[in-house]
Amino acid sequence: MRASDSNAQVLFYGSTEVKLKIAFKDDVMIMYTQPPLTLDQFHDVVRSACQLEVKMPFTVKWIDEEGDPCTISSQLELNEAFRLYEMNRDSEIFLHVFPGVPAQPGLPCTGEDKYVYRRGARRWKKFYRIHGHLFAAKRFNRRAMCTICRDRVWGLGRQGFRCVTCKLAVHKKCHKLVQMDCPGYPLPPDSVVSSLVPSSVEGTVGSSGLDNYERHAYVNAGLVDGENPVVTLRLHGPADNDGTEETVVSAPRSGGVSLDDFNLLKVIGRGSYAKVLQVEYKKTNQLYAMKVIKKTMVTDEEDIDWVQTEKHVFETASNHPFLVGLHSCFQTVSRLFFVIEFVPGGDLMFHMQLKRRLPEEHARFYSAEIILALYFLHSQGIIYRDLKLDNVLIDADGHIKLTDYGMCKEGISGSDTTSTFCGTPNYIAPEILRGEEYSFSVDWWALGVLMYEMMAGRSPFDIIGMANAPDQQTEDYLFQIILEKTIRIPRSLSVKAASVLKGFLNKNPAERLGCAQPLQLGFEDIKNHPFFRTVEWDLVEAKQVVPPHRPFFNDERDLGHFDRQFTDEPVLFTPDEPGQLAKIDQSEFDGFEYVNPFLMTPSDAV
Repeated sequence: MRASDSNAQVLFYGSTEVKLKIAFKDDVMIMYTQPPLTLDQFHDVVRSACQLEVKMPFTVKWIDEEGDPCTISSQLELNEAFRLYEMNRDSEIFLHVFPGVPAQPGLPCTGEDKYVYRRGARRWKKFYRIHGHLFAAKRFNRRAMCTICRDRVWGLGRQGFRCVTCKLAVHKKCHKLVQMDCPGYPLPPDSVVSSLVPSSVEGTVGSSGLDNYERHAYVNAGLVDGENPVVTLRLHGPADNDGTEETVVSAPRSGGVSLDDFNLLKVIGRGSYAKVLQVEYKKTNQLYAMKVIKKTMVTDEEDIDWVQTEKHVFETASNHPFLVGLHSCFQTVSRLFFVIEFVPGGDLMFHMQLKRRLPEEHARFYSAEIILALYFLHSQGIIYRDLKLDNVLIDADGHIKLTDYGMCKEGISGSDTTSTFCGTPNYIAPEILRGEEYSFSVDWWALGVLMYEMMAGRSPFDIIGMANAPDQQTEDYLFQIILEKTIRIPRSLSVKAASVLKGFLNKNPAERLGCAQPLQLGFEDIKNHPFFRTVEWDLVEAKQVVPPHRPFFNDERDLGHFDRQFTDEPVLFTPDEPGQLAKIDQSEFDGFEYVNPFLMTPSDAV
C-alpha cells in the first residue's frame, strides 16, 4: 500500500451512508461508512472488517462498473471509487482484500485469480460488522427476543441476525441500531467506530435497506452451495436465551404425516442434495413423488434458506394447473421430506431426446402453458430462475408442470431487484453475467432459450470445438458467447417464430419481450405477439386445449419415461452416522412440517 497522496483532496459526493461489501478469504463483511474518508481512515475500516493487524500489509481492489478489479492504493483512487459509486447510483462498493502486496506492480496478489471476481459464482459467508459485532443471519425459535425492539424473532424464515461472538440477537431491520460494543471484539480506533453506524438511523427503528441474505448457487456441475464445512455455534448456561439450543424432533402432530404413511416404490431421480422416490400414500393409494434431503447437507444457513424457499414456493404453487404442488412436509432426525405431485410423463429433456425437435405448433402449446406458470409466479413476487428442459414435466394427459423451486427468489415486487449469480449456465441471462441487478426479465430470457431448443433442436449457444477444454474454460467461453455473440435463428423457422425468439433473447432486458412494467403490460405484450396471437389463453389455463402429445403408460406406476439409471437403483437410505447426527441443530428445522389442507382426507382433518 502507498501512503495517502499529499496533494490529493478528500472529496465528498453527497452520500450520507455508503455500504461496503468486503470480501476477504471465504467471508464477506458488510459495513456502513460515512464519506468523506481519507485513505488512512478507509484502511482502518478495511482492517477492522478483516481483523488485520495494524502492521500487516494488504491490498484492496474494488469492482468497477465493467466488473474489472481496480486497486485502491491512493487518495485519488479512493475518490474515484466513491465518485463512480455516486454517479452510477450503485447499491454498494464491492471490495476484495488480499493479504500482502504483489511481488511487482501489475502482478496478481496471493490468492487472486480472475474467477474470484465473478459475482456469486463462489460461495461467500456474509457477515455484518457493527460496533465490533459480527452479525450473521440466523433462524430462531419462539423464545428469541430482539435486543433493540424487544419483539420476538422466530420462525423457519430468516428474520434475525445474531452476533457469532457474543450471541446478541436482533431483527434484520434493527441491526444497524445496535450501539453497544461487542465484548468479544477489540475496539477499533474511534474514527472507525464512528464511521460504522450512520447517525441518520440513531434512535429510529425502520427498514435497514439491506440486500436480502441470498443463497448463492454454483453453476458448474449444478451444485448449490455444497462445499464449505459447517460450524455450529451454541451458547450454554443461563445466558442462552436466543432460542438456539438443541431440540428433539417430536412425532408428527395430529393431522401430520410420517414416513410410515408411505410405501416407497422406486427411485426416479437424484441430485447433489436430494434423492427423489416414487411413493404411494397408504391411506388413499395415491402416487406421489418424495424428495428426500439429508439434514447434514443443509445445516449451513444459506442452504436452509434454499429449503425454506422451496417449501414456501411449493405451497404457493399448489393447485396451480402448471406448477408442481405440495402434499406435505415432514422430517426425521436425519432427513427432510417433501411429498409432491408425481408427474408420470418425465421431463421435456427426455421428450426432446426422442423427438430431436418439435413442430412450432407443439412449441407454442408448451410455451403458452409455461408462460402462464411464470406469470403466476411473478404475480406472487417470485423469480423462478431455473427454467430449463429438465424442469418442465409432462403429466399423464400431456400438459406441462414446472418443478424444482430451489433457485427461486421471493419477495420481489414493483421495482425490486436482486443480484445473485445463479442458474444453469446455458440459460443464464446476460444481465446476470454482467453482474447487474435484475428481476423477472431473467425468466423470459430462459424461456427464449428453451423455445429455441424446442424448435431448432439445439441450444442457441452451442460450443464447437471445446469438448476437450477444462470445464471452467468451457463455461467462461459459453458466458462470453451469451454476452457477445449475435444469435442466429435457423432459416427453417417461420417469420413469427424467429420474431418471438428475437424478442425473448434480446440482450437488453429493458427491451426484452415480456419485461414491460407493470407485469400485466408485459404479459399482454406476449399474448399479442404474432406467434401467440392464435392462442386462446382462457382455454389454455382451463386445460381445455388438447395437448399435442400424450404419453403412453402400461399402468399408473409405469416409469418408462424416467431414466433407468435411477429406476434400477434399490430404494435404500444410506445409514446415518451417529457422530454426524449429533452435529445437527434440530431447532433450525422447527416449523418444517406441513400438510396441504386441500389434500387432506377426512380422517386427517380430525
